[in-house]
Amino acid sequence: MSTTLKKHLSEWYNPARRALPWKKSKSPYQIWLSEIILQQTRVEQGTPYYLAFTQRFPSVGDLAKAPLDDVLKTWEGLGYYSRARNLHEAARQVVSDFGGRFPADYHELLQLKGVGTYTAAAIASFAFDLPYAVLDGNVFRVLSRYFGIDAPIDSTEGKKLFSKLAQECLDTDNPARHNQAIMDFGALVCTPQNPSCYDCPLSGDCIAYREKKVTQLPVKSKKIIKQHRHFNFLVISDGNNTVVQQRGDRDIWKGLHQFPLLETELLQSHLTPVDFGIAHSDISSFRLSDTYKQTLTHRFIVAHFLELKVSGILSIPEDCQLVSLSDIKQLAFPRIIRHYLQDSLLLHENDREADMQI
Repeated sequence: MSTTLKKHLSEWYNPARRALPWKKSKSPYQIWLSEIILQQTRVEQGTPYYLAFTQRFPSVGDLAKAPLDDVLKTWEGLGYYSRARNLHEAARQVVSDFGGRFPADYHELLQLKGVGTYTAAAIASFAFDLPYAVLDGNVFRVLSRYFGIDAPIDSTEGKKLFSKLAQECLDTDNPARHNQAIMDFGALVCTPQNPSCYDCPLSGDCIAYREKKVTQLPVKSKKIIKQHRHFNFLVISDGNNTVVQQRGDRDIWKGLHQFPLLETELLQSHLTPVDFGIAHSDISSFRLSDTYKQTLTHRFIVAHFLELKVSGILSIPEDCQLVSLSDIKQLAFPRIIRHYLQDSLLLHENDREADMQI
């Protein structure tokens, strides 16, 4: 069956079906960028970020020497920020450990921060034509359905089984073409929902199709239980500045900025700046924002923003800093705060005042 699978995929594959900007590249840097960006990200969402990164950081050296805050800002809104931090660290590894050139060896690629077996196989095959099979969600799905395998893809046993099978099915004469073909096939034909089984060139040999198990495969054994968290943010301004803090290492959104935060079991609408450790002079206006929500892999965040305008900010906690309202847009924030800032009267009032002075 593996020989038949290779033959059909080779006949089906046409690069024009998914004319993505990185697919024509043999640059390991560009291939690596695309693979890291597209982890847990849809192609439609990731493509603008890929273009932004290649424009802002044309080479791995440019990325390595950039401040982490610039990398996080360019990544802002894409989520899973550990990927951006790993991206930055791996770029520095390439410069410091490999003289600025990506290693053309699968095992050396695995030494780079954030590069696992899938990404190493993608770089090795696409950039250097090395015979390593990729194994992402699309490939798991195609193989599990075609061979009728119900071993959970998120189990240790399942990962070993599918990794061995993917390597057995690989066209070692043209690994880059084969890897791209099977991933595109999973994305365009053997899709998670409503796969095109009636038009599928593999359906004649597909065990899941023959046994009417297409919707049951692949199998996942682990169910994610999301923790609900409630965030109260204080947005305080004296008309020129506001207070922000940078998140630490031990929680979500590591290294991103936020407004002073109090986390409570439920949202609280009667908090004051004193509760956040901030002293101020007279309050001229107060507004409680709408509720904002964001879903993460293991958490569901519910937040609102207590927006105060005061005549003066007298003291702030040591882990906070005063930031000019005009500089807010330069900082990297979690998506939930970015959405708030798009609606924020505080920010919009500052923009209007700037426009009036021009």
